[in-house]
Amino acid sequence: MKFILGRKLNMTQIYDAKGATIPVTAVTIRGNTVTQVRTKDVDGYEAVQVGEGTRNPQRINKAQKGHFKDLGSFATICEFRQDNPTLKVGDKVELSQFKQGDVVMVSATSKGKGFQGVVKRHGFHGGPRSHGQKHSEREPGSIGGGLRNRVPVGMRMAGRMGSDRITVKNLKVAHIDTEDNVIYVSGAIPGRRGTLVEIVGQ
Repeated sequence: MKFILGRKLNMTQIYDAKGATIPVTAVTIRGNTVTQVRTKDVDGYEAVQVGEGTRNPQRINKAQKGHFKDLGSFATICEFRQDNPTLKVGDKVELSQFKQGDVVMVSATSKGKGFQGVVKRHGFHGGPRSHGQKHSEREPGSIGGGLRNRVPVGMRMAGRMGSDRITVKNLKVAHIDTEDNVIYVSGAIPGRRGTLVEIVGQ
């Protein structure tokens, strides 16, 4: 299974051989190192733990320093489930494993939008603009009948929006820049600039 960690840069567009425009998202790869290999005998499952990027060593606690040893000071670590992993601790996860045209699955944290009302969060139409309604244009309206003495679970109401883990499937690798370690994925990827992106081959 192919996998790699990167950071979202920005959206742009490239052109294919026929001159058609392809909207893409650029993801930079800052170096991926295997920090641990989990096995069924020890951990109960099989996975590969990967460290991404670099960080100020003074901002890493002693437990992480002991875990990383001499591998480096990583900004983030992430695990990928994998049956019979062939990688070992200290191995590098290279961008060259991906090729143009590969179908990938991308996971990232979406943009946080704070506390939002029902119109933006759930697409409610709001109240009518006439018949004596003065300040109810963006209100949710009734949330139940008169016999109800509680709010049902799952009721669509105002609340925090965004900052969710989003997975987008069936995206294609449009281009790979090996010199700058940038992979261009067709379409949009969740998150802001600098968001950690997990790219997994399907």
